[in-house]
Formats: sequence, structure tokens, C-alpha cells
Amino acid sequence: MSAEILSVSELTLQIKSGLEALFPMVKIRGEISNFKRHGSGHTYLTLKDEGAQIPAIIWKHTAGRLGVELQDGMDVVAEGRLEVYPPSGRYQLICTSITKAGEGALQQAFALLLQKLAKAGYFAAERKQPIPAIPETIALITSPTGAVIEDMSNVLERRFPAARVLLYPVKVQGSDAAESVAAAIAYFNATKNPRHRPDLIIIARGGGSLEDLQAFNEERVADALFNSAIPVISAIGHETDITIADMAADLRAGTPSIAAELAVPDTAELLRRIDTLHSRVESMLKARLEGAERQVFSICSSYAFNRPPIERQQFEERLDALVEQISKSMKTAFLDRVQQFGSVRRHLGLLDYRKTLERGYALIKKEGRFITRAEQLCAEEKIEIIFHDASQSAVVTPQNPS
Repeated sequence: MSAEILSVSELTLQIKSGLEALFPMVKIRGEISNFKRHGSGHTYLTLKDEGAQIPAIIWKHTAGRLGVELQDGMDVVAEGRLEVYPPSGRYQLICTSITKAGEGALQQAFALLLQKLAKAGYFAAERKQPIPAIPETIALITSPTGAVIEDMSNVLERRFPAARVLLYPVKVQGSDAAESVAAAIAYFNATKNPRHRPDLIIIARGGGSLEDLQAFNEERVADALFNSAIPVISAIGHETDITIADMAADLRAGTPSIAAELAVPDTAELLRRIDTLHSRVESMLKARLEGAERQVFSICSSYAFNRPPIERQQFEERLDALVEQISKSMKTAFLDRVQQFGSVRRHLGLLDYRKTLERGYALIKKEGRFITRAEQLCAEEKIEIIFHDASQSAVVTPQNPS
């Protein structure tokens, strides 16, 4: 039995009908080549691997919402439907979405973790801590190389050079990056060294693919942020990149530079506010002083404060009389005391033994004691004779028997 003779169009239509029915939706992983964006807005490319290739098309309305910048050599996963194009007799993939290879699984894991942490309250607004208005010490958790650290340092130096900056270098990409970031957050919370205890933490890295940012979509980093007693600003990727770390942190910044802007006040603005407050306080003090002056003037002008002059004059006269009376009493008392002192001094002078010695008397001392009776002396004893002008040593001689 001979086969039915079909026209090219008939065969192509049968292939089209069967193939499109058999593969209404497919996912294909391959490398992009022959990438071309047409002036109409449509995108044409080829997906290939080691053994085959397939042409693909991304229509204009789909290309505008992909969220990924495509280029030759990129390994991607394309989702769409197979279509046979009769004029050229070839089949092609009409793409409805394209992601970088591996991002599909990451997106699913991201969604599941997001749902889990949201139920646990990790993103609740009421648990977020306020960012300190004027932090004295700021900890930067980021890669020690690259533009991120330089950009943030420049912003901090420009806006608020008084802030002390601590750098904790970490890996921001790779298998152990999440552990490195979580350990850094835990270190600053646990340290007992006051010089290493910051008022604010900033975690930051530059932009990248979902796979590049995966460390900041890990649960261990979310746990570290959730348990941090120190406020944290998260600045991961570009403004369009949203990570779980951004949502778990106390504040999210679109870029690392914006994080530095949000972390510290502008010194110039701070000085202007201080000047404004100074002027306000000065005005308030001036107003209060003027009010007090008016009150004093009012009191001084009142009848109660201004008694008749005669009453004041009488009071002054009585005061003058009292002062004169007290002065006379003190003068009399002083003269009496002077006379008493002179009399006592004369009496003391009469009792002074030196006056007696001047009249020809002498004192005798033996061994530091005064002798008042002859029987207190023995022959050959040394004594001291004290005259009014000097003293002489002597030796007692035995008495001659009568």
C-alpha cells in the first residue's frame, strides 16, 4: 500500500498540529547564542547544548517583564510552548519566561522560606528597632574589597566624619557566605569589648543574580538578624533586588551608598539644627528676662514697695542713732578692758621673780629643781645659782664646825 501523497503545506500543518499538541508547555535549559533584539521590540535567539539547538522567540510584551538582562553565552532555563513556523518549515520555542539556570529552584526555595519566616513574625513592623539618630560607632559587614566599602566609606566621611567605623570582612557570595555573615552579626552582639560594640550594623554587597545574592536569602542570616539586639540596615544588591535579609533587617536601603546616607546625619544639617535650637533657646531666655524685668519694674512701681519717704527717713534716723549708741558702748567697753589689762599687767610685773632677783636675790637649782631649804643641800653637790642677768655653777662646801 503506497503512502498518501501530501503537499508540503499539508505535511507541515500535520506536524504543527501534532507537535504543538504534544508539547503545549516545556522548560528547556541551554546556552544562548545568536542573540538579537529586533527594532520591533521582539527578541530572537538560539538555545543550544552539546548535541542540538533550537531557535527561540521572546515577544515584545514578554521581553519587557523578564527582569533579566540576556546575552550570548548565558546559561538559562526557558519556559514556553513549541510552535512550528510553516513558511520556513522549522519549529521554534515561543518563550513566556527566562531565568538564569538554577534560579528556578532558588526562586521556589525563596518563596517557601519567605512564607515560613513571615508566619514566624520575622518581618513584623512592631519588632523592628529604631535606627539611632546619631550613632557613635557603626559596624560594616561586607566584602573588604570592591566598590561597596569604598562608596560607603566616602559617604560616611562626607556626611558624618565623627562616626567610628568597624569593618568585619566577610564572604558575600559562595557556599559559606551565609555562615560568614551570620557569624559577623553574632560577634557584634556577643562582644564584651565596648570598643567593638557598635550602635548600628550595616550589611551590604553589590548587585548580582539571584544565585549571587543567595547568601542573603538563607535562614541562618535571617535568624541572626531577627535575634540581633543591635539595629541593622540591610543594603543588598540594587534597588530592584529584594532579599530575605532586607525584609528581616530593621531598615532596608536600596544600595550600600543609600544605607550609609540613612545611617548617619549630615553634619552640615546637624550644625544648622544646633544653630536653630541655640537661637530658639536664646529667644526664649530673652523673652523670660524681659518678662522678669517687667515684673520687677511693676513691683518697684507699686504702692506696697514705695512707702512714704518720711517713714523711710525715720527708719534711717533710728538706724543712725542705734549705730551711734552701739559705737559708744563698744568704745567704752574697749577702754574698760584696756584699763583692766594694764592693771593686771602691773600686778603680774610685781609678781615676776626677775624683779626680785634685780633687788639682789638669787635662786638655787639642783638637778633642775629649785632649792628652798638648806637641808636639801649636801656637801660636794653641784648646784646652779641664778641671778637676774645670768647663772653660775657652784659646788657646796662643807660647813666649818663652830
